[in-house]
Amino acid sequence: MKKNVISAVLAAAAVGVMTVCPVGAEESQTYNVGICQLVQHVALDAATEGFKDALTDKLGDAVTFDEQNAQGDSNTCSTIINSFVSNDVDLILANATPALQAAAAGTDTIPILGTAVTEYGVALGLDDFDGTVGGNISGTSDLAPLDQQAAMLQELFPDAKNVGLLYCSAEANSQYQVDTVKAALEDLGYTCEYYAFSDSNDLSSVVTTAASESDVIYVPTDNTVASNTEIINNICLPAQIPVIAGEEGICSGCGVATLSISYYDLGYATGEMAARILADGEDISTMPIEYAPKFTKEYNAEICEELGVTVPDDYVAIGAADAEAETEAVTE
Repeated sequence: MKKNVISAVLAAAAVGVMTVCPVGAEESQTYNVGICQLVQHVALDAATEGFKDALTDKLGDAVTFDEQNAQGDSNTCSTIINSFVSNDVDLILANATPALQAAAAGTDTIPILGTAVTEYGVALGLDDFDGTVGGNISGTSDLAPLDQQAAMLQELFPDAKNVGLLYCSAEANSQYQVDTVKAALEDLGYTCEYYAFSDSNDLSSVVTTAASESDVIYVPTDNTVASNTEIINNICLPAQIPVIAGEEGICSGCGVATLSISYYDLGYATGEMAARILADGEDISTMPIEYAPKFTKEYNAEICEELGVTVPDDYVAIGAADAEAETEAVTE
C-alpha cells in the first residue's frame, strides 16, 4: 500500500514537471547576423548603421552582429562570407555589389539581404530579372533615376560639349550606370567619352586625362571612387572641371552636385526587411527589391563657390539636408 502511494506521488510529480517546466524554461529566440561591408566610406557606413539601428529597434537585445569590413578586396568578401557560413549565422547583410556576389556564391540557404547595390540583375547576372531575385536573396537598391542625373548635368552646364564618364571597370554596376547616363546625355546633345580605371592605382592618371579632355565629368555610385575622392578633387578642382556625382558621399568629396538618396534610410529599410524575415518568418524568395523612397538635389557649396557654379533654388546644400533630416526626426 505504502509503495503504491509513493509511486502515485512520483507519477504526479513527473506529470507536473512535464507540464510546467517547458513553460518556465523556455528561452527567447536570439539571432546572429553577419555583416560583410566591402569598404569603409560614408555611404556604406551609413547603410550599415541604418541596418543595425532598424534591427535593434525591432528586435532589441535578441540580435547580435558580426560586422566585418573587406577593405575594398572582393576576395576578402569571400573569406568573410565563408566564415559566416561556417558559423551558421541566421542572416547575412551584403553591403555593396562585390559583397553580394560573394554571398550569393557562398550560400544558397542562409537568407542574404543586399544594400547599396545598384542593379541586382546586373550584379547577379540575371537575364530575366523582374524585380524579385528569388531563392535566398533580396535587399535594397541605391539606384537613383539616371535620366534625372543627366538632366541635372544639363541644367547646371547647358553650354558644355564633352562629358567624361569616370568609373571603375571592375564594378559591374558602375558600367551599367555610365552606359545608361551616356545614352541619356547623348540624347541631350552631349558628346560622351568613357574613362575607366581598373583600381585606385591607375585612378590618378585616368582622372588627369579625363580632366584635360572634358568640360564636365560624371561619376556614378562607384565604391572605388567613393574611397578616393581626394585624388579626383586634387586634379579636377585646380583644372576647373566640375564633377557631377551619383551620390552624396562622392559629391561631398569632389563633386558640385548630385541627385542622391539617404544611405542611412536605405540601410534602415533593409533592416526592416531582415526583421520580417527573422522574427515574422517572411519568405525572402518572394520579397521584391526595395528602392529609396525619395531623391534630393544636393550641391557642394564649397566647390560650387570655387568654380563659380550657381545652383537653382531647389538644390539643398550637403550638410543642410542632413541637419534638416535630424530636426525632423527629433520633432516627430
